[in-house]
Amino acid sequence: MLHMITKPDSPVLSQIEGPAARVLNPRGAAAALLVCEHASRFIPAALGGLGLDAAAARSHAAWDIGAMELSVELSGALDAPLVYSRVSRLVYDCNRPPHRPDAMPAQSEVFAIPGNTGLSEADRNRRARDVYHPFRQLLADTLEARPGPTVLITIHSFTPIYQGKTRDVELGILHDSDDRAAQLLLRAAEGSGLRAALNEPYSATDGVTHTLREHAIARGLPNVMIEVKNDLIDTPAGVNRLAGLLAPMLAATINELAPAGDRT
Repeated sequence: MLHMITKPDSPVLSQIEGPAARVLNPRGAAAALLVCEHASRFIPAALGGLGLDAAAARSHAAWDIGAMELSVELSGALDAPLVYSRVSRLVYDCNRPPHRPDAMPAQSEVFAIPGNTGLSEADRNRRARDVYHPFRQLLADTLEARPGPTVLITIHSFTPIYQGKTRDVELGILHDSDDRAAQLLLRAAEGSGLRAALNEPYSATDGVTHTLREHAIARGLPNVMIEVKNDLIDTPAGVNRLAGLLAPMLAATINELAPAGDRT
């Protein structure tokens, strides 16, 4: 076990390391808010790298490869705010509530996470306090500050192969109990050249729609979770291509759900 912090009141992030979450383009005019929970692979110094070797720390286990770059491009193309986590999901997965074991996983598909093994309740509470709750509050505050109807869009990436099986889907479009945005986006994806599918490679039954439930479903806002195959967005050229395909699809979806005439 590797638990560098010993005092319950010790911060996970130092002042120099900065906040756990930030918002880009907070006054964006689009009737949408983008979210990237797995934007970063940064592990605060106080956690001793979670005991990971270099390969594990760079891997998809630590973050959603390409998701932040894609989110930034879409934020600019749509003129939409983007709320993102600055901390690796291995420290705390901001798309999970604190009571879930996989909020701070001890094992990924491939790698053991020594710094997450045998975490005490105090350790877990500290990470939730310093990573999850600031992210959650920033997202809630940003949503509340929006001037009119808003579509919540979360952006993720996934590995081409999982547990030895090749995934054929390139664009996953996920929903929870409200499928309005997902159905519109799926139709908009027709003719894009992307292999798109509803609720693939994950679905709400896998527990991946926490952000949608917590921030959109609870407010009655339309919402959708996007999953992009990470080998499509692991280079700048790939990010530009996918942003170019997704931006008009998302713009059409947003306009259908929150027409310009309804915005104040």
